[in-house]
Amino acid sequence: MPSNIDFNHKLLAEFQKLGKFKFKKDAVNAALEEFIRRRRQKEITTLFGYIDYDKEYDYKA
Repeated sequence: MPSNIDFNHKLLAEFQKLGKFKFKKDAVNAALEEFIRRRRQKEITTLFGYIDYDKEYDYKA
């Protein structure tokens, strides 16, 4: 699905260099994947302290 996106070319060039991406498409896809992964991790941390665990569960068993 071809798309035209107006973005900061300097940022993309720096991202490509740091990530060693040959193609812009690969750099953009990696950035999107990382963004999504970090947002999901952030959502999970909001659950800390709100989940009840079984006190009798033996994690060593």
